[in-house]
Amino acid sequence: MKYNYQIIIEYLGKNFVGWQIQKKGKSIQGLIQKAISKTIKKKIKLVGSGRTDAGVNAVGQSANFFCDNEIKNSFKFLSSVNFFLKKHQISIINLKKKNDLFHARYSAKKRLYEYIIINRLANLSLDQDRSWLIKKKLNIKKMRKAIKYFIGTHDFSALRSSSCSAKSPIRTITRAGLKKLNDKITIRFESESFLQKQVRSMVGCLKYVGENKWEPEKIKKIIKSKKRNQCAPPAPPEGLYLKKVFY
Repeated sequence: MKYNYQIIIEYLGKNFVGWQIQKKGKSIQGLIQKAISKTIKKKIKLVGSGRTDAGVNAVGQSANFFCDNEIKNSFKFLSSVNFFLKKHQISIINLKKKNDLFHARYSAKKRLYEYIIINRLANLSLDQDRSWLIKKKLNIKKMRKAIKYFIGTHDFSALRSSSCSAKSPIRTITRAGLKKLNDKITIRFESESFLQKQVRSMVGCLKYVGENKWEPEKIKKIIKSKKRNQCAPPAPPEGLYLKKVFY
């Protein structure tokens, strides 16, 4: 009998080539796979809810794996796996037993991403590698107006990476919002799935609006153009977090 387990993962992405195992460089998937295999003394294959790019963080990445033996002591399991991972700034924060049909990627109904901007003159100390510092004062009112143009079903060709391997550029943004508390701006996007660099590209466009380089309505034109060269440069990866995967 095989047992199917889901894990919830938190990580700081700055030292990795991204989530997915690659020929060169450290990947989050590879390190966790190795740590679980060491703990249960059997090789496993870890399946993630989706790839996060190099430098992107997560507080709620989801993955699953099958193993031959039931994990009866979750405290012992998590302690052991996290012991192997702690120097890499990766933590497994939860373990759940699932039915055989559960698949971290294909069973997902929605993904929530969050982007953090710190809008101030002073350099970052606590939030370095965890947010995007923008020193020029941003026009929040215009950014709030602009973000609404991303909501709905669109062809997001203009806002995806040239190396994106998704078969279709059509995606549906179900929710999008922006909150400001003191000098911290939190931007949220919710969708069933996203294209490569889509969220960072959307944030890059919002920055241009916030700096008064573009009017909010320009977002409509960029989406309609379907041309990558019409898009603003994507926001840096360190401000981006995979917040939660919904099933």
